[in-house]
Amino acid sequence: MKILVMGGVSYDTIVHLNQLPNAEPKTLFGSDYQTVGSTGAGKALNLSNLGFDVTLHSLIGDDDSGNLVRRFLQNRGINAVYDLDKATERHINLMDKEGNRISIFTAVTSSDPTIDLTRIEHLIEQSDLVVLNIIPYTKVLIPLIKKHHKPIWTDLHDYEENQPYYDEFIEAADYLFFSSDKLKNHRELMEKWLNLGKKMVVVTHGKNGASVATKTEFYYEPIINTYQMVDANGAGDAFFSGFLYGYVHHRSLPVCLAYGTIAGGVTVSSKELFSPLLNEQYLLDTYRQIYQDN
Repeated sequence: MKILVMGGVSYDTIVHLNQLPNAEPKTLFGSDYQTVGSTGAGKALNLSNLGFDVTLHSLIGDDDSGNLVRRFLQNRGINAVYDLDKATERHINLMDKEGNRISIFTAVTSSDPTIDLTRIEHLIEQSDLVVLNIIPYTKVLIPLIKKHHKPIWTDLHDYEENQPYYDEFIEAADYLFFSSDKLKNHRELMEKWLNLGKKMVVVTHGKNGASVATKTEFYYEPIINTYQMVDANGAGDAFFSGFLYGYVHHRSLPVCLAYGTIAGGVTVSSKELFSPLLNEQYLLDTYRQIYQDN
């Protein structure tokens, strides 16, 4: 299966602290490292590890960070296609030992960059499904995806109600993922979007697991608490990828949730956006060990 992942690459500085700072002057001690980040890279890396034929389209600048992004993804076998922007997006992510994060954007991509639309349309035509990330520039690509009737999978991340920024992505998507962290009633939203014609809605609850609903089914899955927390960056993208793997391989929704839970769990035990342990065999073997042998 060919998957086109659209948008979401950055070059990040990850800073690990014992606890996140509050709003007062202080001196903190921690450790840091730099790596490629953002949701498009995270999904592309995880989906590729799970055996999919993945193409990633994103924006980078003609700068040192962009060169580092190119080299990182190329060395990991990702077929990445770029359009040049004013600068490569950069983040500073402050992480505590519980996996909580403060993200500081020090450079952002343009909302209306110059994009080779002919090349993009060719990539869309070749794909079996499109992962449409909520990056500003990808909004202008929605009509092209719809023109070719490709299924759209979209992750809204920490969705906030009454924020019009999300509206075009929600309207376009066939399959929606989002986090319940900032919501009072995620079940109500799931029902609302299913009634608007979404084929499936998946909600992650952080340490409280994840849920999935269609018009006729609802399931919940807790986390696997045996994975040691190292770095939570990329866990949501890994969950998304594991779930998608199960779905396109015609597994039941409870199995899809379990696959996502395994993928997200092993990713938090790695410093990278993806765990080098995660592949098809690891996913299937771990599912059997945890869910079938007990």
